[in-house]
Amino acid sequence: MSNALVAKYGEARLPRYTSYPTAPAFAASVGPEDYSQALAAATAGAPVSLYLHMPFCRSMCWYCGCHTTITRHDGPILDYLDVMSREIELVAKEAHGEIPVKNVHFGGGTPTIMKPHEFSALMKTLRTSFAFARDTSVAVEIDPRTLAGEMMIALGENGVDRVSLGVQSFDPVVQKAINRIQTFGQTEAAVAGLRSRGVSSTNFDLIYGLPFQTVGSCVETVRMAIDLRPERFAVFGYAHVPAFKKHQRLIDESALPGAAERNEQAEAIAEELVSAGYIRIGLDHFALPDDELALAARSGTLRRNFQGYTTDECETLIGLGASSIGRLPSGYYQNHVAIGRYAEMVSLGLLPTAKGYLLTREDKLRAKVIERLMCDFEVDIAGLCREAGYDAGFLLERNPRFDDLVADGVAAIAGGRITVSKDLRFMVRAVAAAFDAYFGALGRTHSKAA
Repeated sequence: MSNALVAKYGEARLPRYTSYPTAPAFAASVGPEDYSQALAAATAGAPVSLYLHMPFCRSMCWYCGCHTTITRHDGPILDYLDVMSREIELVAKEAHGEIPVKNVHFGGGTPTIMKPHEFSALMKTLRTSFAFARDTSVAVEIDPRTLAGEMMIALGENGVDRVSLGVQSFDPVVQKAINRIQTFGQTEAAVAGLRSRGVSSTNFDLIYGLPFQTVGSCVETVRMAIDLRPERFAVFGYAHVPAFKKHQRLIDESALPGAAERNEQAEAIAEELVSAGYIRIGLDHFALPDDELALAARSGTLRRNFQGYTTDECETLIGLGASSIGRLPSGYYQNHVAIGRYAEMVSLGLLPTAKGYLLTREDKLRAKVIERLMCDFEVDIAGLCREAGYDAGFLLERNPRFDDLVADGVAAIAGGRITVSKDLRFMVRAVAAAFDAYFGALGRTHSKAA
């Protein structure tokens, strides 16, 4: 990639486009009543996915961009689980009928901060409130540093078949700089234990662009991780936004790599993974050739949601827990972030919806264009516009951002199809932003494009 393009686009703050519109567009004018109506309309027999947010950790990783709270005691966790169980029952009641569940994802925070019996009880509540099938997939995000054997047993007994392990970096210098000390042995033991309990798909999260990180340390981390042969990798660029995440102020900004070095780190990681037999998926995921994510990428059925790239085809995602976001055909619905306010709403028998966004016909078209760009690095923009009842000129004419990208060789258009240069795939978020009607108007800082 030319340094000039990195300088022009790589320093831009762009959304990751795990939704469209992105969360800064959500408004408090969308509330519990809107969500209630959306649930009733969207869950009439169609399979759904569930996302459950556990907003607690035992210690704070300074790079973290998630909604989480540090607790040394179990009381707040127990109280929260009680509230979440009541929210599950509320949602099931509002949906007016049996809801078939295809996928479940536990995120955080640290979902495995729960005790084994607490996780089992929560799963029982889910199975009582919703209709699980034999092939319902259950995924859990895991911190290997605190994963006990008893919890591995509980995960296996409750049908967990997919896990995502936070690794980030095995470099001890980087680990100290981000306040996350995690040995290779801890990660290795977690992988072995989980596989012995029936987990068939393991993902490792890696991060580049961290303080004191170098191309060499990134490559060493990848080589160590490859030895454990996870089915997938998710490789993210660190998003330094200390104005929004105050704990990130503990990171030494002078030790952060610049845009060109970040890109070198990302490409070095990608080269190692591809050389080891992993298929490059979208912007930042990698999978073994026979993994369903790789198969979806080859067949053009890859999707993108709040968990990143996915094979989840459900049109409805029900978010449960503080800060969770639901995605329904009508729009997005986010719960209160503050745990106290979330609990107060549920205790009153109300859906804890704090804000949301109701999709227009134009939003749905732009969302499809952006998703295909993010997943395939190309899009039949003429075809999508035609299906939606629009002329392609509606999105292409008077679009100076896209015109600049074409002029710079980042993107090309021919026969109504847009393609992103294979060598410049890390600029795909810049191409997606050219079709974002709200970009630059919401006053929110995002992560760097490269």
